[in-house]
Amino acid sequence: MAYVDGFVAAVPTANRDLYREHAEYAATIFKEHGASKVVECWGDDVPDGEVTSFPMAVKCREDETVVFSWVIWPSRDARNKGMKKLMADERMSSATMPFDGKRLIYGSFEMIVDD
Repeated sequence: MAYVDGFVAAVPTANRDLYREHAEYAATIFKEHGASKVVECWGDDVPDGEVTSFPMAVKCREDETVVFSWVIWPSRDARNKGMKKLMADERMSSATMPFDGKRLIYGSFEMIVDD
């Protein structure tokens, strides 16, 4: 079954176009290294929570927008091989992130429902 890497970040709202360009560039590289699909979503209705929330998780500031994205891989093995190649790819290491990468949260997930 497919395997998923998920990401949540706080991106300066003024950097929306820069982020989109960065995401499109990175998506091409992810796909070259085996990803099936890359999805990037710009926050539109992302409320603050009382205990936890997307904005709280990434310490989103007033001038930032929450971005939620995921990469789908054919399998965990394909993901592991692809990510190893991706991390060694000079294009990724030289890319400038238009957000604070220290507040990026991410994780990898086994897909259990795909309907």
